[in-house]
Amino acid sequence: MRILVDIVESELKALDKLAKSEKVSRASLIRKAVNDFLDRHDRTKEAEAFGLWGNRKIDGLEYQDKVRSEW
Repeated sequence: MRILVDIVESELKALDKLAKSEKVSRASLIRKAVNDFLDRHDRTKEAEAFGLWGNRKIDGLEYQDKVRSEW
């Protein structure tokens, strides 16, 4: 899908220089940059959730047994 994006001239020149040195298109570089950004964003959310229950004073196994007993 095509989109319209405003990029300052200096960034455009830097992209063109990198594309030439990597022997890829400018569009390919931009797609890779977007994918890398989205991957980092997903990992950030995972990192924020890691240890979310760490400050709770209940034992994990006790909590699991309690919740399952409600079934």
